[in-house]
Amino acid sequence: MSRYAIGKSFAFSASHQLPGLPEGHQCGRLHGHNYTVEVELEAETLEFPGFVTDFGDLAPFKAYLDATFDHRHLNDVLDEPPTSERLAAHLATWLERELLPQVGGRLVSVRVSETPTSWAKFSPSPGGGS
Repeated sequence: MSRYAIGKSFAFSASHQLPGLPEGHQCGRLHGHNYTVEVELEAETLEFPGFVTDFGDLAPFKAYLDATFDHRHLNDVLDEPPTSERLAAHLATWLERELLPQVGGRLVSVRVSETPTSWAKFSPSPGGGS
C-alpha cells in the first residue's frame, strides 16, 4: 500500500532538570535547550489540491508550543520528569486529541531534539491512541 508523508519542524527554548540522577550527572542540574520538534503525518490519499495536510493547518500546534513550552521551565509544565521521550509522547497526544480530528493525515511520529545530535521519537499505535 502506497502512502504519502509530510514533516514539519518547530522550535522553542526551555529549561528543565531531571531529578534522581547520580551526583554530577549533567541532566540533574538546571539547564536549558533549544528544542526542535518534528511532526510526521501520512495519508494513503491526498486532499485537494494534493496535500497530506496543509502545512498552515499545523499553526495551532505552533501556537500551543509557544504558549505552553517556549521560555518555560518544563518541570512546571509536565506532570512527570520532562525527558525528551515524555515530551514527544505528550505532544503526540495533544496533536491526536486537539488538532488531527480537524485536519487530514495520520500522525506517524513526533521527534524531539534537545541538541542537533540527539533526539527521542514517539510513534502512536496504528489506528490512533497514543
